[in-house]
Amino acid sequence: MKLTLTGHGYKYAVEQIMTVLFPGEKPDYGQWDRREENCAVVELSEGLVWVTATTRLNRNGKRAIGVSRALRSALETDELSRDRVCQRILKLSFFKAAVTLTGEIPPWGALTGIRPARMLTRMMEQGMGEKEALAALCAEYFVSPERAKLCLSPARASRKAQAALRGDEFSLYVGIPFCPTRCAYCSFVSASVEKTFAMIGPYLDALCREIALMGSAAAELGLKVKSLYIGGGTPTTLSPAQLQTLLRALAQHFDLSRLSEYTVEAGRPDTVTAEKLAVLAESGVTRVSINPQTMEDRVLDAIGRRHSAADVYQAMELAKASGIPHINMDLIAGLPTDTPEGFSRTLDKCLALAPDNLTVHTLALKKGSRILLDGLPVPGAAEVGQMLNYSAAHLSKAGYAPYYLYRQKYMSGNFENVGWSKPGAEGLYNIYIMEELHSILSVGAGGSTKLVDPRTGHIVRHFNCKYAKEYMEKPEKWTQNRAQFLAFERALLRDYGLLPEENTEGSDS
Repeated sequence: MKLTLTGHGYKYAVEQIMTVLFPGEKPDYGQWDRREENCAVVELSEGLVWVTATTRLNRNGKRAIGVSRALRSALETDELSRDRVCQRILKLSFFKAAVTLTGEIPPWGALTGIRPARMLTRMMEQGMGEKEALAALCAEYFVSPERAKLCLSPARASRKAQAALRGDEFSLYVGIPFCPTRCAYCSFVSASVEKTFAMIGPYLDALCREIALMGSAAAELGLKVKSLYIGGGTPTTLSPAQLQTLLRALAQHFDLSRLSEYTVEAGRPDTVTAEKLAVLAESGVTRVSINPQTMEDRVLDAIGRRHSAADVYQAMELAKASGIPHINMDLIAGLPTDTPEGFSRTLDKCLALAPDNLTVHTLALKKGSRILLDGLPVPGAAEVGQMLNYSAAHLSKAGYAPYYLYRQKYMSGNFENVGWSKPGAEGLYNIYIMEELHSILSVGAGGSTKLVDPRTGHIVRHFNCKYAKEYMEKPEKWTQNRAQFLAFERALLRDYGLLPEENTEGSDS
């Protein structure tokens, strides 16, 4: 679609709403031509009282105009708030024009962000009651009532988690970029152990060196780990001895005295053994995630998994016997060859296994995944909607409630991912990272550290090298990341009045 932006440069905001409403379209920037059959002019203008966004849309011989506006006084604050207001009304103007032409409203209306529950949280923090905030989400952003209600429980969980945080705490993510095989839907930076087995030992050595380096930075500032998450890839690809080495390094170099949650992804059932689980339990791990994605063997085969549904039952039996208190299971709605009936059978089987935490993802069609590269057939949006509706109804009936919710690009049907839990079994790390409540330090290949000032919402990101080989060859990147972490957290602690006296003049390197 040809896009002409007038009076602003918010390209990304316009592209976001365009791809939601017209999946598959790509932006082509140019000058407005009324003869074009597939184009939009998106204009932003400021008057004495109002700032107005107007979208003029031509498509398939039809034309429509959408208008949205905000008080000009809303722009006279800080730059971040100004950007939010401008982007909001630009998206709404495009949305109104598109809906006029198509007559179709997506389930999340005009929302394009990955954290819709945060919008509800903000409204409540500004003094709205829950019913009022839900009504505003539906009226102002055209979100369906069903989707809006999904945000309420995560918003409550976020506010509860935030209230329990202290200024000298952060969360830690440890990346293990190895899997037994590569799934058809995957675009993560992970390597098949079949091809890279010899790399695991050297990678673990490098990872332990980075853990020591970053642990010394946290110790310098007196920071304590609130939640610890070991993900991947598949961390249980490591042997019991390798897992023990990793967990000991973490306990040695980070202050875990205030640790509320310790999670390890045991995502592939075929990597789960009693010996590995014993190592995790002895090291204080409180949560494991066993992720069948589906309990239909033909779907498992279609996505390239080398385990059966029977292996899931065995892994769950071992996990329950290990004494680890919390178990999560992950499912994906919309996998190749799956059907609403097959997904319903999967959910029913998982509910019978009684995990206290169950996450239902919607398939995201990611660039580089085998689904797209090989053109594998996937269920349509209507079928995915049936799967998600079934899961919401039956999980609620079984006593689970949503506690975190997020969306991704290229999701089937423009739906969502929802973490469901029994009361008291909410995954804190998931809340912290999705709601951006405090800093998340990431170590390991592909690590993405997110430094958060929870008072202002200011975020600084820094990244480790993407691939395991590059990560091992460039330890100087760890030193750069360490300096950024120290500088950001030192300033934050100083503002909170929490920096120990002897550290006020510490080194940033």
